[in-house]
Amino acid sequence: MSKSLFRKKSLTSILHEAKTGYGDVHATGLKKVLTVRDLTLMGVAAVIGAGIFSTIGQAAFNGGPAVIFLFLLTAVTCGFTALCYAEFASRVPVAGSAYTYSYVTFGEMAAWIIGWALILEYSIGNIVVAISWSSYFNNVLEGMGIHLPDWLATDYNTAKAAFLTNPATAEAWNTAPFIGSWRVILNVPAFIIVILVTILAYVGIHESKRSANFMVGLKIVVLLAVIAIGVFHINTENWQPFMPKGFDGVLMGVSAVFFAYIGFDAISTTAEESANPQRDMPRAMIYSLIICTIIYVIVTLVITGMVHYSEFQHVSDPLAYVFDKLNMRTIGYVISISAVIAATSVILVFQIGQPRIWMSMSRDGLLPKKFAKVHPKFHTPGFSTIITGVIVAIPSLFVESGIVTDLTSIGTLFAFVLVCGGVLLLPKVAKGEKKFNLPYINGLFVVPVIFALFSWFFRSRISESFAGIAALDHDRVLFVIFYILATVITVATIWKRLSLIPVLGMLCCLYLMIEIPVRSWVVFFGWMAVGLAIYFMYGYWKSKLAAKSV
Repeated sequence: MSKSLFRKKSLTSILHEAKTGYGDVHATGLKKVLTVRDLTLMGVAAVIGAGIFSTIGQAAFNGGPAVIFLFLLTAVTCGFTALCYAEFASRVPVAGSAYTYSYVTFGEMAAWIIGWALILEYSIGNIVVAISWSSYFNNVLEGMGIHLPDWLATDYNTAKAAFLTNPATAEAWNTAPFIGSWRVILNVPAFIIVILVTILAYVGIHESKRSANFMVGLKIVVLLAVIAIGVFHINTENWQPFMPKGFDGVLMGVSAVFFAYIGFDAISTTAEESANPQRDMPRAMIYSLIICTIIYVIVTLVITGMVHYSEFQHVSDPLAYVFDKLNMRTIGYVISISAVIAATSVILVFQIGQPRIWMSMSRDGLLPKKFAKVHPKFHTPGFSTIITGVIVAIPSLFVESGIVTDLTSIGTLFAFVLVCGGVLLLPKVAKGEKKFNLPYINGLFVVPVIFALFSWFFRSRISESFAGIAALDHDRVLFVIFYILATVITVATIWKRLSLIPVLGMLCCLYLMIEIPVRSWVVFFGWMAVGLAIYFMYGYWKSKLAAKSV
């Protein structure tokens, strides 16, 4: 059984089937309409959303203007991963993203695990975005003089927490109607936007492409306007001190900043709808990452120059806040509208991505055939799209966003680690055989130096973690596990002369993972356990590779 758990799909057969129209890509009916411009805009649509319009505020409060270094650090980490995704996309130009890539390199069980983890990134992550969308949308309605009852625009736990903090101002809790003894508190706008976006994703990739391109163009125009207007209101004294809490303060924003980058990898799920995936997908990933990083850094410098960083504590709409603070409320209102559009585009891209991963898993027999069925008229994975909509829409009615934000980051980083590691297992090919080549840089000397520097600067934490591991302090245990893995990866790099970029990608992603709170790890392992149970009850026995091995 152990060997069958690691049975792999043949890279050669996948490429042959992709060219001939059989096997994994047989009769999909998906339209090849996406160009490099469409894919780049789709990447920007997925990345620039709730992060730039909400989480950037708290990150700036913790790290001051120096939080731009965290954006750059995270961008470099994502850049390593993007190059690895690009290498896979060039070699395996079919739908499925990291799921398909893992099937080729690590085997079936790892592929199932990564496919299950990607649900956290796309579906569960979309719940967070939908809740953020609801908050901004409610602000827009208030600006128009329309007041939606508070109990229809939040979740139960948030309303209860507000009541426990200050009963007099907890409108949602105090005004909510009852059904029996249960207060009716539901986030209806979040539910509605998910349903509407799911319908759009269902009716066609061409229509979704047009909508995404329009929303991306509009929100980039608004962000450029923020920069153009805000730069004239910068007070350089607000940048002092530049790093108020040291680098530890900067690192406090890891989860918020990384969440702002989640989504660029969603491009890889649309490989079969790309006109030239081997050429365009690698370019689109890198282009979108560069564009988003430049925007993040400039916007952060502008808003921290307009208003002192210390004022951003618990500010959920920092871009609108700085203009309201300077009595430019009209601009702040326009920004709120742009935030609604930005969040809508993120929901759309993720609602496009998740069904295509399920479609790939279904083709391989790991899910029922219904998930791979393509609508004869709209040419989209109809059933998978509907199921994705249900999984996102219903929880968005009552789930608290903080619960799933860290969980989303863990699932995403886990996928990134496997993609970076998978690149190291790919067979070598001649440079002329594909249109993108991940640069090979020997990690023999660079990785040991980085590991030595890390060990020196973190020597206190290393000694404390190993000394306190017996007490089962979870944070220390996670750090010890990371340090052991980093040691093993460094030794393997020296021994095997591994390529630098994927190794750095793995190390950076692993470190970011241990910075996520332990309680989210507990939920993550529970989620993985459910996924493995489903695999062993269904996927293991129904897999197409299982039939071939008989």
